[in-house]
Amino acid sequence: MLLRQSVSQHSGYQPSLQFKWQLIILLPCLVPAIGFLLLGQGYWHDVPTFLYTTLIGAGFALVCQFMMDWVSQRVVIYLPDIEQAVKRIALLFLLFFLISCVTLLVQLAIFSHWQLFGFEEKPGQVKHLAIAAGLISLVTVGIFESLHSHKKWRENTLEKEQLKKTNLQSQYESLKNQINPHFLFNTLNSLSSLIVEDPHRAEGFINEMANVYRYLLQSNEQAGGGRDLTSLANEIVFVQSYFHLLKTRYGQGISLLIAVPDAVQDYLLPPLTLQMLVENAIKHNVIHTQKPLMIKICLAEDGRLEIQNNLQPRNSRVLSNGVGLSNISEKYRLLAQQMRIADDMRVVVSKEGGQFVVSLPLL
Repeated sequence: MLLRQSVSQHSGYQPSLQFKWQLIILLPCLVPAIGFLLLGQGYWHDVPTFLYTTLIGAGFALVCQFMMDWVSQRVVIYLPDIEQAVKRIALLFLLFFLISCVTLLVQLAIFSHWQLFGFEEKPGQVKHLAIAAGLISLVTVGIFESLHSHKKWRENTLEKEQLKKTNLQSQYESLKNQINPHFLFNTLNSLSSLIVEDPHRAEGFINEMANVYRYLLQSNEQAGGGRDLTSLANEIVFVQSYFHLLKTRYGQGISLLIAVPDAVQDYLLPPLTLQMLVENAIKHNVIHTQKPLMIKICLAEDGRLEIQNNLQPRNSRVLSNGVGLSNISEKYRLLAQQMRIADDMRVVVSKEGGQFVVSLPLL
């Protein structure tokens, strides 16, 4: 995908790294070999013949390699991935063989027509040139595929590491927000009041609090093990436990409606996504019994998941590092590249009709 974008950004031709290696490896062997196939022993016996034939052969070889490099850059646009290597190699070998044959036959025709440097046709000469074209094509494909596969492997490795880093960053931010002194003070203060007023509710509060921290720790362990996705059902259970803590604190000043059909409960999304969006709504909006913050998680008509809340911005400026939404967007971008998903994987944020809406794709 990255290679596809880089190629499309350039309207003109630019020699690739593969082209440079093709010249370094092929030209010193290719040009003398073709000269010998055309002129036989006479190629080596006369210095002017050797120099001029080599110069002509180098020109044809350069044109041939330019054409191969141009073709390879176009083929890789349509077959860029490592999994498409067999198709890409077969197509490139066929095209390279045709280009090599045409180039060598044109060179043969020129030498034959003007009888350059004492040229004489020999039996099996065309056959030998065809074999040479096959060897040229084979070596060129080998050079190209080796460098291209290595480049794709490095890109995929970097994307996986970047996704892992983004996941760990978001989990760190979520965990940090849950264990910061302000959150702990409010949570423990709510728990203290419940123990005195309603021990039964206090027990439920402790259970939900344990669920929140357990899920945060599990998500961190899964990210360390390379698991980048979780089910929507797991995310909903977690956000309900998290909201239970919020409800105990804010009471009638906040509400959460989850309207997600069972048919999509097994769909996947990055862990902690819903919690970060609920937290984002709380951070930036007024919460009051007279002006309740209403958060809704639902499925849109286009099949995307929407997290909505009514807009009632705080008067005071909220300290925010912008990690939440940017992290979620980055996760989806990296997942789309890693999984080679062609569908729209953007995280869409909109404000309309007094509502703040975040639209997420489900995998």
